[in-house]
Amino acid sequence: MKTFELIAPCHFGMEAVLKREIVDLGYDVTDVTDGRVTFLGDAEALCRGNIFLRTPERILLKVGAFHAETFEELYQGTRSLPWEDYIPVDGGFKVVKAASVKSKLFSPSDIQSIMKKAMVDRLGEIYHVNWFTEEGSEYPVRVFLLKDEVTVGLDTTGESLHKRGYRRLTAKAPIAENLAAALILLTPWNRERILVDPFCGSGTIPIEAAMMAANMAPGRKRKFIAMNWPEVVPAQVWQDAFEEAEDVISPTTDVDLQGYDIDGRVVAAARENARLAGVEHMIHFQQREVAQLSHPKKYGFLITNPPYGERLEEKKALPALYRTLGERFALLDTWSLCMITSYEQVEKDIGRKADKNRKLYNGMIKTYYYQFMGPKPPRT
Repeated sequence: MKTFELIAPCHFGMEAVLKREIVDLGYDVTDVTDGRVTFLGDAEALCRGNIFLRTPERILLKVGAFHAETFEELYQGTRSLPWEDYIPVDGGFKVVKAASVKSKLFSPSDIQSIMKKAMVDRLGEIYHVNWFTEEGSEYPVRVFLLKDEVTVGLDTTGESLHKRGYRRLTAKAPIAENLAAALILLTPWNRERILVDPFCGSGTIPIEAAMMAANMAPGRKRKFIAMNWPEVVPAQVWQDAFEEAEDVISPTTDVDLQGYDIDGRVVAAARENARLAGVEHMIHFQQREVAQLSHPKKYGFLITNPPYGERLEEKKALPALYRTLGERFALLDTWSLCMITSYEQVEKDIGRKADKNRKLYNGMIKTYYYQFMGPKPPRT
């Protein structure tokens, strides 16, 4: 099979986690930049990347790259790319996303329209047509300009990979599924250790942990836009990848995963999401406020996305909330606490300096991932 360059965009700050995932899946990483990891693979890698990777936002098939400081250079560079290798004569194509950083060309709408014209001109010449019906499958194009270097890719995913398909009911300010998975992968947690989310909301963090414990591929129950590209990825390759995802599942109930929330309706929504994910038997959800946080066992993990106080009336309650969390955490003397938040007084209110602190973006909100690490459990 033909080898492609595949680009996996991710949350800023999560590149190392994604790189490790790709290497563990068996592929060679060729480049790591802010918010993107590039790797080599064939059609099977394209399918497996979409189905098995937990932390990226999508998988792009790189069509090409070139330098452009003017719109004429953008047009000529786009026209020089081998679009006919991917897009058939009846294919629907448009530049759905254009992003520019530190480049002379910065208007997304102008970049999109000029690239569309260049694609039409090239494909019209190749297919000997002057009008495209675009009644066939969609081939969304995404382009990224960094310091006048243009990278062009076809979006093989469609809806973002964070949409696993299980979260039908959401709480206020839910965390994206791929970000929740990345937060877990940034810790030493494994299925032998307890995991509690005291602000579980929609249940995303314990659900993602349960899927990891059972080796459930996050994309095994959803569709991808490249499934409609038989000239690029044969249907049998997709079928084989989905069958592999089912074959490697290790059903288990031998885990201790818990999610608490003060709102009973939110807890009910989390239970339903866990049911839809097929892991409801692995997680104990309970209506409980943080002041009641306790656990009899040792060496567990608190991994959570607590309130940030984005609204003024909520902000006033944050110091007391975080101090209470710190007090309860102090009683769990062998545990680790990992939290993502934009609240700036975390270390003061928790009562100790974080062992690790990483800047991340949760949507458009600048946050920090604080990790207060407990001791390692003794070897058994």
